[in-house]
Amino acid sequence: MKNCIVAQSGGPTSVINASAMGVLEENNSSHYYDNVYAGINGIQGILNNHIVNLSTLPYDEVKGLKYTPSSGLGSCRYKLKSYDKSPEEYLKLFELLEEHEIKTFFYIGGNDSQDTVHKFSIYAREHNKDVKFIGIPKTIDNDLPIMDHTPGFGSAAKLIATSVLENFLDASVYPAKGVFILETMGRDTGWLAASACVATINGIPAADFIYLPEVAFSAEKFLKDVSKKLTEKNHVFVVVSEGIRTKEGKFIGEASSTGLDKFGHAQLGGVCAFLKNLILETNTAEKVRVLELSTIQRCSMHCASQTDIDEAFEVGKAAVSYSIEGISGNMIGIRRLSNSPYTSEPFALETSKVANNIKYFPLEWINKEGNNVTREAYEYTLPLIMGEPKISIENGLPKYTFLEQAFNK
Repeated sequence: MKNCIVAQSGGPTSVINASAMGVLEENNSSHYYDNVYAGINGIQGILNNHIVNLSTLPYDEVKGLKYTPSSGLGSCRYKLKSYDKSPEEYLKLFELLEEHEIKTFFYIGGNDSQDTVHKFSIYAREHNKDVKFIGIPKTIDNDLPIMDHTPGFGSAAKLIATSVLENFLDASVYPAKGVFILETMGRDTGWLAASACVATINGIPAADFIYLPEVAFSAEKFLKDVSKKLTEKNHVFVVVSEGIRTKEGKFIGEASSTGLDKFGHAQLGGVCAFLKNLILETNTAEKVRVLELSTIQRCSMHCASQTDIDEAFEVGKAAVSYSIEGISGNMIGIRRLSNSPYTSEPFALETSKVANNIKYFPLEWINKEGNNVTREAYEYTLPLIMGEPKISIENGLPKYTFLEQAFNK
């Protein structure tokens, strides 16, 4: 018997389930593995033996996952220690894999998840374990190095740009001078905030200013930027990343932080509220409205990119194909082949080049004033938001798939 297992980790995306379905459907075509298991709630669930055999579930019950947001297999935030510090976790995992006759582990996740793939693959190699570990990327933050972009980013970018367009129009209806501030996710990098650049009205960018973590934020300069723009027009639209920080490296949103997550990352938020108070306290504008997009950026299938869904599905399929070739300790990335027409392809890269590394937004794509992005950012992002998903509708709302029986095991 030769089986595989797929699991999801970290923050969800609109398209993470498409990657899981890519794994299942590619195996349905190749019949290489006898069974495709799912680890419910990632590595944490697997270590608790919360494992479900997807191959035994009626296909009609699972096929809708491809167009369902969030992590259909559940998720976790679990920092795997090194073997030297926590050998029991490794011994337990391989005991469970052997019990289920699992030969390949597919882990869908971001930077920290690829670190898990890397650690387990090293252990397997050093201890002569016949199990392959392959990473499948996901993160709306688009901060995994080497690859062109990550599954999940295109759909988040589409939601952000759409929100900018709609709120731009809403904020423009009153005669009084005002400022609208929209806050995106992005703890370390500005890819998400920068994606607002594709939102245009009559060919003109809707966002007047875009502030990214890659450039030190100055409250004084921010107020000058807004004040000057208000002399030119009545309404100023600002997009800001939650990860902006001072030149000393202090997050602007730290004052509103709710602490640290399980990976030791600051849980940020409230940047737009801080900037609102700054504007009002200095009488820079009469009216300020703010919107923190928060988790809607990662669960909006109704505004997802079909290009993103298709690529997420393809990297899942590619992971199975590469596993048949015998690779381990690799992640499946996306390589852009052409912008016009847009084409891409999956490829394998070593997880050691991804784990614990970050791909920052290019400084050369930020304008010299540090308050917006260049045409290169627009051309990079635009192809990734193309296409609208054909979602099943029931009673006027999206019909999504929830594997209730898997969670209630």
